[in-house]
Amino acid sequence: MSASLNISPEHRRLIAKLESIGTLTAGEHDALTALPLRVRQIAEDTDIVREGDAPSDCCLLVEGFLCRYKMLPDGGRQILAIHTAGDIPDLQSLQLKVMDHSLGTLTPCKVAFIGHAALQEITRNYPGVAALFWRDTLIDAAIFREWLTGVGRRTAHQRIAHLFCEIHIRLKAVGLANGDGFDLPITQAELADSLGLSTVHVNRVLQDLRRGGLIQSRGKYLAVMDWRALEEVAGFDPRYLHVR
Repeated sequence: MSASLNISPEHRRLIAKLESIGTLTAGEHDALTALPLRVRQIAEDTDIVREGDAPSDCCLLVEGFLCRYKMLPDGGRQILAIHTAGDIPDLQSLQLKVMDHSLGTLTPCKVAFIGHAALQEITRNYPGVAALFWRDTLIDAAIFREWLTGVGRRTAHQRIAHLFCEIHIRLKAVGLANGDGFDLPITQAELADSLGLSTVHVNRVLQDLRRGGLIQSRGKYLAVMDWRALEEVAGFDPRYLHVR
């Protein structure tokens, strides 16, 4: 990899994510650092792109948490995915021109918008980058399958424990978590919308996990006291995340 002292934090975040799932040549690395980005700070509970929109750029999540969601006619919301730093959650808009779901912030977020034209150019000129973007969308689909399995077949305790294990692995892969736990500034209502549970049920499960000595909440920090026990509760196997 070629060295550079002038790589922006936003480009570093993108490169760290791609290197967590594959390898980059020096030329690919340099091409990614040259991508034009428009950086914005976005407040929590704000839509970035809505169902029915036809966006002309993709958003790279640099800091914070985003969600992919669908709204029902009765006002109910189903969160389909939680996205962490380094993700480009609307990468599919390069090929699917109209959004069939919405993306919104769960926390205050820093995002970097990348124009479709720039992404199309880099994928034409650097097939290795195109392959990593493709791999990223395939991993996104693998995560979706795991979530569907959880909602359909896992107990509430398994669902919540599994989500905590997943987010930890994803954050750790890009250097944002350690062995003790991770920042998780997500509300119980948002967990409920993600896991097909009521807020009351989520609260009860979290209390059980605390009483069992598996987790502790320290403000917005989720401290995991016993990773092995949490993984056993979840039945967690990280292979579907395909991190290096």
